Amino acid sequence: MDSVHILGLRVDRSDMPGALASIEQWIGQGDGPRHVVTADASMVVLAHGDPELARIVENADLVTPDGAGILWASKLLRSQITSKVSGVDLVSEMCRLSAQHGYRLYFLGAAPEVAAEAARNLEARYPGAKIVGARDGYFKPEEENDVIQAIREASPDVLFVAFGIPKQEKWITRLKEELGVPVSLGIGGSFDVYSGRVKRAPVWMQQHGLEWLYRLYSNPKKIAKVMTLPQFAIMTLRQRFLGAS
Repeated sequence: MDSVHILGLRVDRSDMPGALASIEQWIGQGDGPRHVVTADASMVVLAHGDPELARIVENADLVTPDGAGILWASKLLRSQITSKVSGVDLVSEMCRLSAQHGYRLYFLGAAPEVAAEAARNLEARYPGAKIVGARDGYFKPEEENDVIQAIREASPDVLFVAFGIPKQEKWITRLKEELGVPVSLGIGGSFDVYSGRVKRAPVWMQQHGLEWLYRLYSNPKKIAKVMTLPQFAIMTLRQRFLGAS
């Protein structure tokens, strides 16, 4: 995969068809657990202060450009990333492919009932989609083995983990061998969107890179994540004009 580094963080020059083709290939091969990371601006900022997260991203099997911030920085830094591949869109697309080809999907994370609601809504949208398990991310450390066992018994082809950055990436990395799932992805707040509890920004706002503004307006609790964007912009401008990361 052709990769670049945005402020030191690896991002692949991937588009949605290419990302889906890779995931389908890995499901078919069954040659070991694969980790897909969806990298957005907040991840870049967090990775600067979290070497473990930076290493996880560097060693992932696929790192997709998730969000307008990555595309903006890529353009400014002349890194030639032109297509966004977000976690929320990957969930929908894999449900579509599940309905067509029988891929088995497992939803893990978010608040109680959210993953199950998202699963029901996506199964209604894509009749025949096989979502073989859904549970929230609010479990105690002593319950983790039960979660692992439930996933193993469900035998999914793809595991979507919604714990938020960087918890989801670290959890997948720590347990992917034990879980034995062909492909695992961290997808942040995607289940909140598909459960209907959080509305996604209108298409025109997505196209103009304004999802962050809609996210802040509709859910002020997300201000901590949104406030990483000015820091990301400053870091990008420093890199572009001063050569400093």
